[in-house]
Amino acid sequence: MPISHRLTFIFQIITLVLALTLLGLYVYTRYQPHSSASVPLGEAPAIARSPAVVGGKMASYADAVDLAAPAVVNIYTTKLITERANPYANDPLYRYFYGDEQGQVQQRRENSLGSGVIVSAQGHILTNNHVIDGADEIAIALHDGRHTTAKVVGVDPESDLALLKIDLPKLPVISIGHSEQLRVGDVVLAIGNPYGVGQTVTSGIVSALGRSSLGVTTFENFIQTDAAINPGNSGGALINTQGQLIGINTVIFTESGGSHGIGFAIPTSLAQDVLTQLITQGHVVRGWLGVGIQDISEELAKSLNLKDPSGAIITHIMPGSPADKAKLERGDIITQINGRAVHDYHETLEQISRQKPGSEISLTVLRDNKALLKKAVTAERPVQDTLKPRR
Repeated sequence: MPISHRLTFIFQIITLVLALTLLGLYVYTRYQPHSSASVPLGEAPAIARSPAVVGGKMASYADAVDLAAPAVVNIYTTKLITERANPYANDPLYRYFYGDEQGQVQQRRENSLGSGVIVSAQGHILTNNHVIDGADEIAIALHDGRHTTAKVVGVDPESDLALLKIDLPKLPVISIGHSEQLRVGDVVLAIGNPYGVGQTVTSGIVSALGRSSLGVTTFENFIQTDAAINPGNSGGALINTQGQLIGINTVIFTESGGSHGIGFAIPTSLAQDVLTQLITQGHVVRGWLGVGIQDISEELAKSLNLKDPSGAIITHIMPGSPADKAKLERGDIITQINGRAVHDYHETLEQISRQKPGSEISLTVLRDNKALLKKAVTAERPVQDTLKPRR
């Protein structure tokens, strides 16, 4: 065979091999199954299973919940309501025509629910006063499935806190944190029994601190949060990401009855003092002067020619009260208590209430724009009626 024909034959063989190789590669890549098809049913690719990571740690609050949730209980109350069968039974004219038998009374049971937090190994449970107010029976359901009844140790309507006690062994106890260290933006979790569905955890942030003037209780210093709080959450725990109690969920701001992302909790800085007094003496003792006070509005400040509207103005004085004995007068403006400035109604009330009954305090007041120093001896504050917040 001539050399030219031989070279032509070899070139054709090489061309055919290359063509077959390219064809094989095309078929292989065209019909190779997609990599996701190799993932077994019920499993996601590894990248999808990876948890979110924040600051080198998993973005999960399960550890905090595991620490706190066992100490949060469900509270079920029963109240026996006595009422007349006929609403007109007290009308003398109605009774004249229909007789006294129409005025017979009947009883019915009214059930309610809420939450609470176990704060001692001896079985003390901290909750809201409005959760158990007027209850004839109080039933407790623990996270571990145990059920029991509770008795009331003491109540403090002015802070809307109450202390219950149960008698069971090996109780989980929540760790109490420092609410005064909270900052706006901190993550918080609310644990409770909304609508009676069972223990539920919701998350959010601290929306604001030191909320007052809500008309809920006398002493208000609420933590505001957007963690969902619904009816039944009252008395439950507001915890931080370490699983520590930093507030008692108390009230929601709502027009429909559901959560709108505005909830309020009593901080542990207030609750712990109430808790200690309820355990040791069954009631809370506060200082009292016997004065009515209010904030100074801009209009009032202008009418009184005040450069600084800080403080609280005295609106009335009870006869024979410590304020009366100290020669305080209506219109006096309290600006300092024991040398410490007070800026509004709530701060003034709080400072007075912190004084032990029988102790002498100094009050700096403005009278006709002149500063006067007055001395008063506090008495024990009588329990005041308070509004009942929405659960």
